Amino acid sequence: MKRKQAVRAVARGPAVLAASESRFSVFLLPVLFCVISVACGSPPAKEVSEQRLGQVSPQQVQQAQAVLQPLKEQLRDALLDALEAGGPVNAIQVCRLEAPGIAAAQSTGGVRVGRTSHRLRNPANAPAPWMEPLLGAYLEDPAGAAPRAVRIDEATVGYVEPIRLQAMCLTCHGPSVDPSLLEEIRRLYPEDRATGFQVDELRGMFWVTLPAPAV
Repeated sequence: MKRKQAVRAVARGPAVLAASESRFSVFLLPVLFCVISVACGSPPAKEVSEQRLGQVSPQQVQQAQAVLQPLKEQLRDALLDALEAGGPVNAIQVCRLEAPGIAAAQSTGGVRVGRTSHRLRNPANAPAPWMEPLLGAYLEDPAGAAPRAVRIDEATVGYVEPIRLQAMCLTCHGPSVDPSLLEEIRRLYPEDRATGFQVDELRGMFWVTLPAPAV
C-alpha cells in the first residue's frame, strides 16, 4: 500500500512526492519521472508557427492536440500500474503489450495517433513517409524542434510533437542501462536502437493524422 501511494504521489506532483519518496524505491523514481514527462499536456496551438501551418487551420491543430492527449495520459496510467505491479522490467513488458492497443483505441473515426523515432525500440513504430521529412527536420535542428502541422494530401492533416529525453529517462534509454533491465529489453526487442541517448536529446515524436475538408 505504501509503495502504491508513493507511485501515485509522483503522478500528483512534487509536494506530495516529497512526503512519500523516502519510502519509495530509488530505482523506480527515474522511470516514473520519465513516464510523467511523456504525459505532459500538449503545447497550445499558438506555439505552432503560422509559417509551418501551410493549409492547416489553427482549429485543426487544436483538434490534433486534443486527440493526442488521451494517448499520453493512458500510456502514463498503464506504465504507472505496471511499475506498481513489478518495477521497470514489468513496465517494459506491459508497454510492449498495451501501448499498441492504447494507440489503436484512440485511432477511430478516421483519426490515427502514435509515436515514432529515428532510433526505434519497437519496429512497428517506424515512421510513415509523410513523417520522415518532419523527423529529419527535427534532427537537423534539435534545438528548434517544435510542434508542426502539415497537409498530407487533399483530405488529411498530419501533426507532430517532439519527444525529448528527460534526465530521469536515462534508466531505460541512457548509455548505462541496468544489466537486468537491458537483458529484458534485448529479449523483447532484439533490434532495439533506443539506448545511448543523452539528456535533452531528441527521442522521437508523437504524431496524429486526421481527416480535413478538401482544399
